[in-house]
Amino acid sequence: MTGLVYKSTGSWYAVKTAEGTLYECRIKGKFRIKDIKSTNPVAVGDVVDFDLEETTDAVTGIITHIHDRKNYIIRKSVNLSKQVHIIASNIDKLFLLVTINNPPTTTSFIDRFLVTAEAYGVEAVLLFNKVDTLQGDMLDEQLYLQYVYSNIGYKCMRVSAVNGKGIEELREEMKGCVSMFSGHSGVGKSTLINTLQPGLELKTKQISEQHSQGQHTTTFAEMFDLDFGAKIIDTPGIRGFGVVDMGKAELGDYFPEFFALKDQCKFNNCLHKEEPHCAVKDALENDQIAWSRYRSYLQMLEGDDDTYRTDLYGDGQNNPEE
Repeated sequence: MTGLVYKSTGSWYAVKTAEGTLYECRIKGKFRIKDIKSTNPVAVGDVVDFDLEETTDAVTGIITHIHDRKNYIIRKSVNLSKQVHIIASNIDKLFLLVTINNPPTTTSFIDRFLVTAEAYGVEAVLLFNKVDTLQGDMLDEQLYLQYVYSNIGYKCMRVSAVNGKGIEELREEMKGCVSMFSGHSGVGKSTLINTLQPGLELKTKQISEQHSQGQHTTTFAEMFDLDFGAKIIDTPGIRGFGVVDMGKAELGDYFPEFFALKDQCKFNNCLHKEEPHCAVKDALENDQIAWSRYRSYLQMLEGDDDTYRTDLYGDGQNNPEE
């Protein structure tokens, strides 16, 4: 039988067939010892083949084959630095939820996510959430970020589950697609999904006052069918995002505004760092490229994922879902 993985708990997988029947499946041992460095060889969004087995209690399945993925979103596992974690696969659109103050989403985090989306062939949309709470300087910051990323070519949307702003436009954007929602804990993923699909009733929690960050309500990635002709993958909140398997020479290619200037650099292997006659650095000096983007690029170029996580949270905690 063939089906689509709707939920992964690490040991059991909920797989739905084309007829709509849901089976609880596990994987054969060989998947765990095969040459796969991922902490999760099967991800939500995977198309898999499975055999049914009948026990005295229920009919379950054993996954025997994973179909080729058209794309996926992947990151380093914080506690297992040599391994990676596939967040989801076969995604049509990635919606990265961004909040300005509740909790704060840094440009470093946004850029790491966008670079990964570029590298693995996933269309990314920035979803500025909780815009009903913004005024004064915070509103200015949100509009500036929207200006920066819109100029690069990323679609940006402003939404609020409280007053309904942008909800219908978001539904239209998601129709006919498998969409993935991601972002820090507390950015409002579950609340927004509940607004998009009344009756789904995903659990939500308040922001932690001590750290101004969200508390985890989504423990595992899970896909849901929405009644307006869309599928959505809800993912656990992510603290840090380590980029995976990107050589220094190719990193700049995943910054679209850098890539557009690449052929104007004097050296074809220019890293846009210390080389003379660099078109990217010239554009930076002329305010044609945002300094925040260049800083993110240098951080990734130098591979300081650990420093990034410490600077961002300063709480010494690792992501509970890892």
